[in-house]
Amino acid sequence: MAIGVIAAMVGCAGQSNTNSAIDNPAARDFTPTRTNGRNATGKELMVGVVFDSGGLGDKSFNDSAYAGIQRAIKDLAIQEKHVESKSEKDFETNLTAMADAGCDIVFAIGITQQKALEAVAPKYPNVKFAIVDASVKAPNVRSLLFTEQEGSFLAGYLAALTSKTKKLGFVGGMEIPLIKKVQAGYEAGAKTADPTVEVLPAKYTGNWDSQDQGKVMANALFASGADVVYHAAGRAGLGVIAAAKEQGKFAIGVDSDQDDVEKGFVLTSMIKRVDEAVFQTINDLSMNKFSAGDKIYDLKAGGVGLSEMKFTKDKIGKENLDKVKEITTKIAKGEIKVPSSPEELAKYMEKLAKK
Repeated sequence: MAIGVIAAMVGCAGQSNTNSAIDNPAARDFTPTRTNGRNATGKELMVGVVFDSGGLGDKSFNDSAYAGIQRAIKDLAIQEKHVESKSEKDFETNLTAMADAGCDIVFAIGITQQKALEAVAPKYPNVKFAIVDASVKAPNVRSLLFTEQEGSFLAGYLAALTSKTKKLGFVGGMEIPLIKKVQAGYEAGAKTADPTVEVLPAKYTGNWDSQDQGKVMANALFASGADVVYHAAGRAGLGVIAAAKEQGKFAIGVDSDQDDVEKGFVLTSMIKRVDEAVFQTINDLSMNKFSAGDKIYDLKAGGVGLSEMKFTKDKIGKENLDKVKEITTKIAKGEIKVPSSPEELAKYMEKLAKK
């Protein structure tokens, strides 16, 4: 079992405006009811997807979402349409096009589509929408949210345990609150594992696309002494992984299991089960159980966690793996409250220093 407890998550079909993915603990071994995936008129469900910049092939966020779509095609016999957005100005146009094309539900993949969906959703009250990583308050929108800080805490904890230089790095894409949340969890985890570890000032690529820029940022951190660099930069993060291989150091992947991108040079990946959230949403719609509101996928429910580390377990060692399991349990039980912003991180560090 993966250290991050990346088990199947529970369906979230409650009617409240904010629901955890663990509303029904008895359903943790969630197996969807196989349906014909048909809408109210008896036609096969048509699912539309508007991908974020970075697009398919990023081996990360967008690919994880599409894995959920592919599963729905296989298990629920749906049809799908998708479009890759080149820039933010395309989002509203693409969401509108999907709704006009007769899609029963349209997925907006990524926080940068929030404003576009807020503009489009009210115009199509009979179309269901879902957005990943942003909260849109509308009666026909489900918001799929994750506790990235918890999975990132585990990544930072493991990085500190395995670092030989006692210096760690972080490369983000856009400098936005979501990525700051990832960074906060990472730094908190590192300092919890070893207060003497230095987390170098973060680098940001300024986009989700440029692998060259990701590589440049990672190389700068490696040159400053880091021997583990965590990325949350979409396709640009593939450049971070490439740099780790060239330097003989470690990268940490994000969103999907990126361990096999460069086998042996990706220490672990912080997995976010976007695929599961997308699939569950389609399954709920097929069973007439779709509900709007925020759906939270946390560590306890298996919404976030670490990869199996099948290419690095021998380098990490059983003792360190056991320590990560222990800290995972503490977070899941609520014994550790992981900070999710720079402000919360500062307070967390103050308390840590007093221990």
